[in-house]
Amino acid sequence: MPYYHNRRGEKLWYEDAGGGCPVVLVHGWCMSSAVWKYQFEGLASSMRLLAPDLRGHGLSSGISGGLNFNNFAEDLVDLFDVLNLAKVLLVGWSMGAQIALQACAALSGRLEGMVLVSATPSFNASIDFPYGLASNEASGMRLKVQRNTQRALDGFYTRLFAEGELESHRYAAEIKQLISSIPSPDTAAVLDALDALARTDMRHLLAAISVRTLILNGGHDRICLPQASSYLKEHIPNAQQTVFPDSGHAPFLTQSGQFNAEIIRFVRSIHE
Repeated sequence: MPYYHNRRGEKLWYEDAGGGCPVVLVHGWCMSSAVWKYQFEGLASSMRLLAPDLRGHGLSSGISGGLNFNNFAEDLVDLFDVLNLAKVLLVGWSMGAQIALQACAALSGRLEGMVLVSATPSFNASIDFPYGLASNEASGMRLKVQRNTQRALDGFYTRLFAEGELESHRYAAEIKQLISSIPSPDTAAVLDALDALARTDMRHLLAAISVRTLILNGGHDRICLPQASSYLKEHIPNAQQTVFPDSGHAPFLTQSGQFNAEIIRFVRSIHE
């Protein structure tokens, strides 16, 4: 799979498979394009799947610094430009969903739809947005990363899933192996992206979104609370929402069959 060069001349990796309707998949914090394994296996026969490694992550780890939402969004726009993508379904998970929100206006006219997975407009709670995490969670995570990055991330990865979600899952061992095989960004990149998450509030962008939007979330998400997904549904014009009742933060892993079916259904509805 190839690299592309962004407007700064930096080299970023992306996966590209299948053919047909282009679907761009944007991963979350401290992950990589590899996390979309079950989507590439289940959807590439009917659509074209593209999944970049964000700057500082995966095979784009050679880029140091600049891990903020403006740069993440510009990198995504540059991928669209380099590949001349149009009529795209943009899918963002967690931090990737915020990148999709940030890039949406710049991609106006090139998107057919957008899917926000396990998303929130603001990771931190506030007086007028009680659906985020307490601010001391981000500061506490920052201290843990500074002390021992891998141990901190291992703790974070366990929170991707609801209590007991993997215990009886037929692919539990495979999912755990997939997560553990994704190389962690270096400590500076982890902290840069964490700081970006802690200070970002995208609620002001929601009312202006005109592209058809689907919200997908787990009913037991401990990272981006289910109420945050409901908030997005209420504040993005004409958005749809599907909840995976027994899932945590990564329904595309633990409920991949149903998740992929939702993507197919949404693509078909867009092209009706």
